[in-house]
Amino acid sequence: MFSLIYGFYKYWTQKEEYCVLILGLDNAGKTTYLEAAKTKFNKNYKAINPTKITTTVGLNIGKVNISDVSLNFWDLGGQEELQSLWDKYYSESHAVIYIVDSNDRERILESKEIFDKMISNENLAGIPLLVLANKQDIPQCMGVREVKPIFDQNAHLIGRRDCMVMPISALTGDGVDEGIRWLVESIKRNKDIRSPRNEN
Repeated sequence: MFSLIYGFYKYWTQKEEYCVLILGLDNAGKTTYLEAAKTKFNKNYKAINPTKITTTVGLNIGKVNISDVSLNFWDLGGQEELQSLWDKYYSESHAVIYIVDSNDRERILESKEIFDKMISNENLAGIPLLVLANKQDIPQCMGVREVKPIFDQNAHLIGRRDCMVMPISALTGDGVDEGIRWLVESIKRNKDIRSPRNEN
């Protein structure tokens, strides 16, 4: 009897589990963003001091629970030699967060080329995409009005998927909450294309 009741309890309290890739060039602020997300959504989480965050070599993992959803974040290194590993994670992901350093005008076209290559991959077809113009706390950075047209140039690659471009500052946490909440709703709408990891 206990196992039956426990089974019902587990079924009703289980959160849908989704995987989200955090991609972008090196030094775009991906790990700082992950730390900001964990701080915003995980009670009593003590974030790493931003001055202690170093370049990601490989993968950082984080988990955030929002109402009935559990998001597993995979923050992948953005160095050129690590970008070739990104596609190994595409088939398991339910969404992509692409972070742009909106203060690095010299590398914006490089970031766009990598973005186009990423969204062209068939394993990401239809997957929600959140593009974040990071470092909005720096006065001379490019705003969303400047970043969005650059990344919209190949809109046919984006296709009919849910896609949003938002301003954020991973350092201050501004915009992190809104972006993740948008992503959760998009992922839930997209369940017919890619169901939760824990769905039988």
